[in-house]
Amino acid sequence: MIYRFLLIALVATLAACRQAEQADHPPLEAHNQSAGASESGTIGRDRIVLNDAQMATAEIRVEPLRAQIINYRYYAPGEVVANGYRSYLLSPRVDSVVVERHAVLGQHVQKGQPLVTLTSEAIATAQEALHSSADEWRRVEKLGREFVGEKRFVLAQSRYRSARGKLQALGLTDSAIAGAAEGKLQAAGEYTLTAAIGGVVLADNFHQGQAVSAGDSLLQVASENELWVEARLPADNTLPLPAESPAFVAAADSEFPARVAQEAHAIDRETRTRVVRLTVDNQAHRLHPGMFADVYFQLNTRQPVIAVPESALLRGDDGDWILFVETEPNRFQATEVEVGATLGDWRLVSGVAEGTRVVMQGAFFVAAQISKGGFDPHNH
Repeated sequence: MIYRFLLIALVATLAACRQAEQADHPPLEAHNQSAGASESGTIGRDRIVLNDAQMATAEIRVEPLRAQIINYRYYAPGEVVANGYRSYLLSPRVDSVVVERHAVLGQHVQKGQPLVTLTSEAIATAQEALHSSADEWRRVEKLGREFVGEKRFVLAQSRYRSARGKLQALGLTDSAIAGAAEGKLQAAGEYTLTAAIGGVVLADNFHQGQAVSAGDSLLQVASENELWVEARLPADNTLPLPAESPAFVAAADSEFPARVAQEAHAIDRETRTRVVRLTVDNQAHRLHPGMFADVYFQLNTRQPVIAVPESALLRGDDGDWILFVETEPNRFQATEVEVGATLGDWRLVSGVAEGTRVVMQGAFFVAAQISKGGFDPHNH
């Protein structure tokens, strides 16, 4: 009986001691909740409160969402190429042999400047035919139509015009044709091809003494005052880029204004890309064909849209996109959103109402602070 009484007294004493200890030291959870309600910079499961010093240090910028016209840039790699509408391909129009070159790769040439001299049996025959018909025509013309008769007069005139037209068709200059008509030739069959336009020799594909066929490319001369830049976009890109759309080209440590000239309606078979051609003014000759360039198309949305900077969007733990919404001053909560098309450095978003204040700059800092407290945007 005595032992039973002592056991009851011992249990009562231990219970009294435990109650006294709990009164002196409240539970850790209650302590944390109390501290969280009174101190800035504290963290909840899906929200955070930052003080003014943190906001200023992290340069956090909060703005309301507004539907607006977005001006943005779209990047594409490009290459500077010769303007095909302002270039000229030099080639013989009859089988020939190269005698001498008069221009070299990279040389600036003027219109009418000699580029290459060739010789051809067909040219020699045509020159002799012109000389013979020119002599006959001069005699007949001097005697007059009434003296030689209508038939001979017309025939001589026709043969002369035909012989002259043939040499013109073969690419001889007017002065060379006049010399052939007078018989003033340094070497029968020789002829010189001249520059049809002023520009730069971009390609030469021949050697002196080489036999070339009609139509073979010998030289390419192009004006560099206006060049093309070919931008290459992904094949599945549907960005509308009508003619005259503005852009700028970054190359040679400079930026050059450009305009869309045309876009290909077929995908390049080798690169599998969509080619968009732009024209660039190059009066200063800073750009040259073959240079690589960065192309930035300057675009805007056709109607007001709700968009945020790409840096304002982050991935949640489950992979969904989130924004940080300001529910009260300096208090932020993660909110899932749906994202749409990319507009340069901007991204279309939905799932948040217009006028909602969101973190436009400094989202990574907010996420880092929340992650310290076991952040879970789903309240799991």
